[in-house]
Amino acid sequence: MGNSTSCCVSSSPKLRRNAHSRLEPYRPEPELSREDTGCNLQHISDRENIDELNMEYNPSEHPRTSTIFLSKSQTDGERLHQHPSGPMRRKYSSCSTIFLDDSTVSQPNLKYTIKCVSLAIYYHIKNRNVDGRMLLDIFDEKLHPLSKSEVPSDYDKHDPEQKQIYRFVRTLFSAAQLTAECAIVTLVYLERLSTYAEIDIGPANWKRIVLGAILLASKVWDDQAVWNVDYCQILKDITIEDMNELERQFLELLQFNINVPSSVYAKYYFDLRSLSEANNLNFPLEPLSRDKAQKLEAISRLCDDKYKDVRKAAKKRSVSADNLTVVRWSPAIIS
Repeated sequence: MGNSTSCCVSSSPKLRRNAHSRLEPYRPEPELSREDTGCNLQHISDRENIDELNMEYNPSEHPRTSTIFLSKSQTDGERLHQHPSGPMRRKYSSCSTIFLDDSTVSQPNLKYTIKCVSLAIYYHIKNRNVDGRMLLDIFDEKLHPLSKSEVPSDYDKHDPEQKQIYRFVRTLFSAAQLTAECAIVTLVYLERLSTYAEIDIGPANWKRIVLGAILLASKVWDDQAVWNVDYCQILKDITIEDMNELERQFLELLQFNINVPSSVYAKYYFDLRSLSEANNLNFPLEPLSRDKAQKLEAISRLCDDKYKDVRKAAKKRSVSADNLTVVRWSPAIIS
């Protein structure tokens, strides 16, 4: 208590005392480099978040990155579903007639969505990279056949037609009673697998990759998911152990990332529609009937009422927040 300098000196990091209790300014020691200390660890500021950088170029995670199947289809000059008499004439709305299709982003048309997804898989196979990417055993149809029929020796040489892909996907969706939304999520998982595991979809592995993607998509999207044993009843010659191993390895290759944001889902939906228009696979258009117009008007009115309720609730919250602000800044009276 009697020494007035002891408490001040001991509490100051800038000053220190010598043996004669005289104060002198603190001289910081020179900093040692990483080589001098033997520590070559990278500073946290020098590190790059690899996951975030890769996500910007991953179409299955980033909503503004173009889908792989649409890019592959645009590099190909071939157009499927050409009409024999030339390009099909499109129907346009007029003052007396309005043409609409029954497919929306929330309720896509099942048949045409499966056709579009099959077409996207076709372009994945047709325009795949031929740089010798690895072929995982779990997806190899020669090692894990889906039927007892003998797999041809040149099974990995011939690309399947779009109709063959469509029949395979349609059979699974029809037997398992899956929804059109599940087909879009299936395509998201296909492209995520291609990006994460650097695997190309080819003639030797497309069936098992599609099967694994459908298996995961049905469990993630549908409330009443199809069990693995149910697929064994659809594909009679596959075992439950094979289905379980396919699901396990598919999840590991996806790094257990099965989340599909709504923005990514919407992007895939509209890119599939663009793909269908480019290949003359247009969704069926029907004249707007009186009943459908009344339903649309009812839905629009319901959405408008919900929007007004949200605006009223937000206005009430802002008013209550203003009141809290007034109370918060009112002067305090100390008695």
